Amino acid sequence: MSDIVVIGGGIAGLSAAARLAPHARVTVLEAEDALGHHASGRSAALFEQNYGLAPIRALSRASADFQAPYLSPRGLLLVARAGEEAAFEADRADLGLAEIDLATARAHVPILNDTVTRAAYHADAQDIDTDRMLQDFARTVRSHGGSVVTGARVTAIHPGWRVETTAGAYDGNRILNAAGAWADVIARMAGVHPIGIEPFRRSMARIPAPGDHDVSRWPMLFGVGESWYAKPDAGALLVSPADEDPAAPQDAWADDLVVAHGLDRYMQHVTEPVARVTTSWAGLRSFAPDRVLVLGPDGGNPDFIWCAGQGGYGFQTAPAASQLVADLTLGHAPSLDNATVDALAAKRFSPVTEPAQ
Repeated sequence: MSDIVVIGGGIAGLSAAARLAPHARVTVLEAEDALGHHASGRSAALFEQNYGLAPIRALSRASADFQAPYLSPRGLLLVARAGEEAAFEADRADLGLAEIDLATARAHVPILNDTVTRAAYHADAQDIDTDRMLQDFARTVRSHGGSVVTGARVTAIHPGWRVETTAGAYDGNRILNAAGAWADVIARMAGVHPIGIEPFRRSMARIPAPGDHDVSRWPMLFGVGESWYAKPDAGALLVSPADEDPAAPQDAWADDLVVAHGLDRYMQHVTEPVARVTTSWAGLRSFAPDRVLVLGPDGGNPDFIWCAGQGGYGFQTAPAASQLVADLTLGHAPSLDNATVDALAAKRFSPVTEPAQ
């Protein structure tokens, strides 16, 4: 019997399993044939400590030291056009960016056109080596005697717990729910009150390097209001419409019209048209109702542990989020402050019961 059965082999499940593995027998169950198949494998993977709501920023700051070996320089450049001044100032303040002149902005990204009137920059935004991080967490689980099982789609969960999958049945004293877009589905299968985790589609297109430029040192490029973004990747450029369309849990795909709208918004800011798209894809970013991660034992069933609602912050927050999940699960004192722990704890979604009359 495993002490803890972890459902989900993305960054959430693997990082939490790695933190728990020195203290418990852990089995990670991944429905797909490869780890990180869904949201984790489709992430833009930028480490930016000023990105997200306050509890998310706290997790990012607490993750910085662990992240260091996985990071490489990237930078973040925010650009705006005439009429977007208010949105530009709001984003600049929210992200803690320093405004720069347009000549400096074009030194970073030489294809910015003459309609770009404002720019702000943060040099400390960095790329994350996501595959290496996933594999390192999986290696940690195995090194402590844990198991990582792929092709194990959950079909039923029985009290106790027994988790039936397409790869067999697995028993444990506790379940850790790191199922991403399927987190509420897993909760219902276990007879646990769902939280209201909602998946949203995020699309991406890969285009050839604009104008045959060497884009390797370009920063990530953001439109105001996160209306689009672009990021260098393996000699090409990834462009996203930053869409956030509600979707059922699924193996998501990109909508051609949504991608086209995003490319149009990108092209309004640059001199080089997009001649072709080499490939496109989509992933699901899953949020709790308050858009903050859901971590730790369920308020109604402490043997059911949540590690869900990562949204677009999974890799950025994984080191600290997984440590908090482990601390709350094992009864250890968290290193984060109490207000942050309370803002992240799963028990905040416990059903409210009326007092007896």
